[in-house]
Amino acid sequence: MSKPVTPTMIKELRERTGIGMGKCKEALDEAHGDIELAIANLRKSGMATAVKKEGRATNEGMIGSAEDSHAVVLVEVNAETDFVVKNDRFKQFLESIVHEVLHTKPASLEAFLQQKYSKDHDLTIDQYRATVIQAIGENIQIRRLLVIPKAQNKSLALYSHQGGKIVTLVEITGSAKEEALAKDIAMHVAAAAPEFLSPETVPADVINHEKEIAKGQMVGKPANIIEKIVEGKIKSFVDANCLVCQKYIRDDSVSITELVNKRAKEAGAPLQVTHFLRWSVGQ
Repeated sequence: MSKPVTPTMIKELRERTGIGMGKCKEALDEAHGDIELAIANLRKSGMATAVKKEGRATNEGMIGSAEDSHAVVLVEVNAETDFVVKNDRFKQFLESIVHEVLHTKPASLEAFLQQKYSKDHDLTIDQYRATVIQAIGENIQIRRLLVIPKAQNKSLALYSHQGGKIVTLVEITGSAKEEALAKDIAMHVAAAAPEFLSPETVPADVINHEKEIAKGQMVGKPANIIEKIVEGKIKSFVDANCLVCQKYIRDDSVSITELVNKRAKEAGAPLQVTHFLRWSVGQ
């Protein structure tokens, strides 16, 4: 008996196979709503190997990046072993996926997986991924992607570290000609791993948590002494974890803010670091 295909059924098939939502709906439609038959049919089809391997953990991977005149894109692709990540076929797949993201600039990972693959319009991106699973013999997952638009008064720079295990990006507002400075700070971000951009961006609950920890270390001290020590500890926490407060990794005599201000004075432009990110594989 045919069953109506519902979003819940599609979600269940997605969770059991790891295959994209569009392909799951198609398989359920063909199987008249029978999930077990849909799985069997998928295994009989060209995606058979992919379905069998979809459930395996993918803890290794590589982050790819690219840019054009309009945007910068980041994509993380994962595999089961570092051996496969170093495989040329895996690297070619990552490069292809980065190319697709750069040229189509999808709104989300889910939308991207259902796009047609530009080199074979009979395949969606997710189906293309399945063919790579078959060829390589390991589960391959596109974990995340990000498209960052460029603007006239902003400079963006990428830095890839450890062969794509860590990729950082820094945005400087005030000029579109400060890619070199942004690149230097992106290298700093890879090494120093800041958690926040500035003191103003640290969530209140994080500050309160740090205060409680500090107070717990000073039981029995006078209240006025505790307050001063807590203030000092919070300042140390902010200086260590906020990008603009950190000491520049190449010259610890200046902070990132001082580095940017120095360059702003030289360039005659009001420069400011307004955004950064640091992706690491499996983060």
